[in-house]
Amino acid sequence: METENTGEKFERLVAIMARLRAPGGCPWDREQTFDTIKPFLLEETYEVLDAIDAKDWPGLVEELGDLMLQPVFFAQMAAEEGRFSIGDSLDAIVQKLIRRHPHIFAEGSAETPEDVKRRWNEIKAEEKQEKGEAPATLLGSVPRNLPALVEAQRITDKAASAGFNWNNADQVIDKLHEELGELAEARQAGSQAEMEDELGDLLFVLVNLGRFLKVDPEQALRKANAKFRRRFGHVEAYATLPGATMDEMEALWQEAKNR
Repeated sequence: METENTGEKFERLVAIMARLRAPGGCPWDREQTFDTIKPFLLEETYEVLDAIDAKDWPGLVEELGDLMLQPVFFAQMAAEEGRFSIGDSLDAIVQKLIRRHPHIFAEGSAETPEDVKRRWNEIKAEEKQEKGEAPATLLGSVPRNLPALVEAQRITDKAASAGFNWNNADQVIDKLHEELGELAEARQAGSQAEMEDELGDLLFVLVNLGRFLKVDPEQALRKANAKFRRRFGHVEAYATLPGATMDEMEALWQEAKNR
């Protein structure tokens, strides 16, 4: 049997999805809607991230397949309603990649990653203007339903692109100390609302610091979470919880850290 090429494998996935949704197909798949599938898109995205963080390459193979199923599922539902097909989505991304990489596919030039990013954003803004979709404000193009940490990254990137920015990371660190002081003052005052406000400011400054250090705060926090899970797992394995003293748990934590 001749080995399928990548295109044929993708077509087979699309055909399987269509069969599952067809009359006489899978009862579960047939009853799904755009809204009911949305949570699976998020879940599969985070499972891909988990596999990458763990450098679980066999697992990543499977998780990427699960993730690819989601757009095929959405496109199949859209095709049933006569809206568009998966082919239309593929055309859209191919055309976008060609259009936004003029330094590769046309006469444009870009010497650095920063040049590429700047030109990408310029072309994106031009496209929106042509469609009459240009946002009323610079930050209007950033969706409000993003996770808060990602939203903070996006809006600070936009503001910085307009020149509203610190000059260097040292200035951001100074601002970080200032916000820590304000949080301490709010804590002393005992105002829950003020503490929430100041903690939000502190997190916002940390996101900006990540931008200057070229560290993605979302990924940094995910890795910190994974590190805490590992170390606390060691504590949990050797301590009686609850019941162990803080000193006992701290000794086990340091033991896990030294490993």
